Amino acid sequence: MFPQPGEIVTLPESPNIPGLIFRRFRGESDYPGIAAVDNTSREVDGLEWVLTVDDIAREYAHLVNSDPLRDMIIAEINGEIIGFSRGEWLLEASGLYRYLVPVLMSSVWRGRGIRRAMLRWMEARMRQVAAKHPTEARKEFSMWTGPTADSLAALLEGEGYRPARYFNKMTRSLEEALPDFPMPSGLEMRPVRPEHYRLIWDAAEEAFRDHWGYSPSNGEYYQEWLEDPVIFQPELWQIAWNIERNEIAGQVRTFIDELENEKHNRRRGYTEFISVRRPYRRRGLARALIAESLRVQRAHGMTESALTVDTENLTGATRIYEDCGFRTINFSTSYRKPLD
Repeated sequence: MFPQPGEIVTLPESPNIPGLIFRRFRGESDYPGIAAVDNTSREVDGLEWVLTVDDIAREYAHLVNSDPLRDMIIAEINGEIIGFSRGEWLLEASGLYRYLVPVLMSSVWRGRGIRRAMLRWMEARMRQVAAKHPTEARKEFSMWTGPTADSLAALLEGEGYRPARYFNKMTRSLEEALPDFPMPSGLEMRPVRPEHYRLIWDAAEEAFRDHWGYSPSNGEYYQEWLEDPVIFQPELWQIAWNIERNEIAGQVRTFIDELENEKHNRRRGYTEFISVRRPYRRRGLARALIAESLRVQRAHGMTESALTVDTENLTGATRIYEDCGFRTINFSTSYRKPLD
């Protein structure tokens, strides 16, 4: 039978808490509750970005390999959303099928068995999805934890998950002397025009193809990117072009999250989406682009910059960022568990 919006779902291992129910996604009316839980959950877990109802609406309008009506569970107590989980799957370039099983919950209701019940339900649902994928393929559950998500990490490890990768959060002051690395010969930075958008996207896709966990994107991801008011700020980007070949060599897609800055009372910019295509690596291009990104952020009134890096990045990214003055302040963890 096809699930119905808002339908009550029985979880066999649900804790006995007065007023607690689990139900399916209702639609747009759930967006405010989802955004509220998402923000409070991530804040406790040490993840600082701020999501709005519009962000949730945009994300859900462009979902890929995820059907909220089938692949989502919502926990309510006396009519208030206190937690949710929405599963989706990705096919990595390595051939691995990865099933995302995030569980977000308000801090006041943690430690009572609700998250464990939701996680097990979501795993069971993703196993149903995985049964439609090639039997011989490698398959893993995937979950991300923030720097202070100790209780979630303990839950995951108790359920058989293990850390697979660590990602450092790095910052640097913009009130100190900034680095000055020259642009490699034959390359130049150009202002971004609308006809460049798809070229920029495709160049990054190519550059990230050999990175851990890479999964090819599609048109929905691209469209969501175009509509994102925070990370899509082309007037702040640094795009390097090969002058002779008229092709993109590398990029830094700088952005400033004003809502996040307001919440945390700071002036931080982000030096993110750093990529250099293979033919242009090991020539100093990344350092030159980052140096320019830092200058742009300071010109826009920022006093610090931040980025996130895979600690096992094959291109030596951590060393590059340290050369540009960044230092690690905390780390997040990618957890994995084989389906079998």
